[in-house]
Amino acid sequence: MKNVDAAIVQGTRAGAAAMPSSRRPSKARAWSALMLAATTSLVALTSPVALAKNPAGLGADVSLSSLPVQARQTDQLIHSGGPFPFSRDGVVFGNYEKRLPRAPRGFYHEYTVPTPGAHDRGARRIICGGNMPTEPDACFYTEDHYNSFHRIVK
Repeated sequence: MKNVDAAIVQGTRAGAAAMPSSRRPSKARAWSALMLAATTSLVALTSPVALAKNPAGLGADVSLSSLPVQARQTDQLIHSGGPFPFSRDGVVFGNYEKRLPRAPRGFYHEYTVPTPGAHDRGARRIICGGNMPTEPDACFYTEDHYNSFHRIVK
């Protein structure tokens, strides 16, 4: 019993001289827990688009000025709030293919980029994400109907 009493006083386990007790948290573990909590809080405040790793279908950034004229016109309509030429413009984009950064349902909305000569909506779209439709956090261009995307930079 003498070893057990001495171990309690010294913060070691009985029979294991100078081994720190596993019951008492070390300063390093306390610091690690604090840093983990701070990082988790920061992550919760950051936009999903800013945090995401580069998904499989996300290509290099593209400047707005390098896109077709129809894409630039669609971008202007998005930022002015419309009116849009297609009834499906502005609907929620589900990101089911997971080619855009992960975000909550309803974050992304899709807009048609007209294709000259096409008899339907064509394959080109601009997908924008954010809480305010006329001031999106990020917009992406696809010319191959959601197979690949490029983040649009101004």
